[in-house]
Amino acid sequence: MKILVTGGAGFIGSNTINSLLARGGCEVICVDDFNDYYDPSIKEKNIESFLTNPRFKLYRADICDMKKMDEVFSKEKPDKVIHLAARAGVRESIKKPSLYVNVNVNGTVNMLELAKKYNIKNFVFASSSSVYGNQKKLPFSENDPAAKSVSVYAATKKTGEDIAHLYHRMFGINITCLRFFTVYGPAGRPDMAPYKFVRLILNGEQIPKYGDGFSKRDYTYVEDVVAGILAALDKNLPYEIINLGNSETVSLNDFISLIEKLTGKKAKVKKMPMQPGDVLITYADIAKAKKLLGYKPKTSFEQGMKRFIEWYKKDKIVVETKIGFVYKKLVQEQKMCSR
Repeated sequence: MKILVTGGAGFIGSNTINSLLARGGCEVICVDDFNDYYDPSIKEKNIESFLTNPRFKLYRADICDMKKMDEVFSKEKPDKVIHLAARAGVRESIKKPSLYVNVNVNGTVNMLELAKKYNIKNFVFASSSSVYGNQKKLPFSENDPAAKSVSVYAATKKTGEDIAHLYHRMFGINITCLRFFTVYGPAGRPDMAPYKFVRLILNGEQIPKYGDGFSKRDYTYVEDVVAGILAALDKNLPYEIINLGNSETVSLNDFISLIEKLTGKKAKVKKMPMQPGDVLITYADIAKAKKLLGYKPKTSFEQGMKRFIEWYKKDKIVVETKIGFVYKKLVQEQKMCSR
């Protein structure tokens, strides 16, 4: 069986591919455009260990390039698709709405068109807890209305779900939309709070605290999310929207205190106003995931952050310097070539 993973060089994507290859019995086709939302050398490192695996194939391609993507599907003929590729970041989406709509909506339509054309058996789509907005009912259930987006990113993910439902209803494609709740873990995205706050605290730099510190997030360890993705891939459900969270909330103040405890360093806090697009709380009801996917998150936030900090201290401080140097050199060379 062939599994195509878009955004496969990213944080969740590379962890998903690692688990697929470890299971055996399938070939994995990775599609990623290695864009510059963050240092692309990080993605290069994510997939480095896969490159010698005969069951892994990499395509450096943009999901918005329909011609190229059609060539990939035509050549590889995948059986199933895990569609993780997207422009991430709530705040950045407000600055670049056209880019987010193009990638997250038009790119997803491209993938669904190809799923229809090539008779894909199952299509797993990465959605987001952002679609719930600032609703007051807790925890967030898949049956709750999700019609009041507070960011462009959230709106694009909700639109993706709606279009996916249309493709299921009109063309009979099996589609599962998974709403991820703040995924973190070793080798996580550098723009997200767990990575950013650990780096700043260890370096003795100020961390930005947006609002009064009482905002809460449902942090989900990456291995738990990957287990949910693979369960959805195996189940071939007709059409479902399913939360993948830890079903526990952590306030920003408690988050900072935990990092201080685990690092043994006091945070230098810079108070900031709440940012546009931020929500006050995310909190997943995971009853449906348990029932349909057998989903059982195993990692508490303290356990997960301990593993992340151990990874960061061991690997990332040195690697980060190397990556930064390589990326700066690459940018300089590109500028020279364009003169």
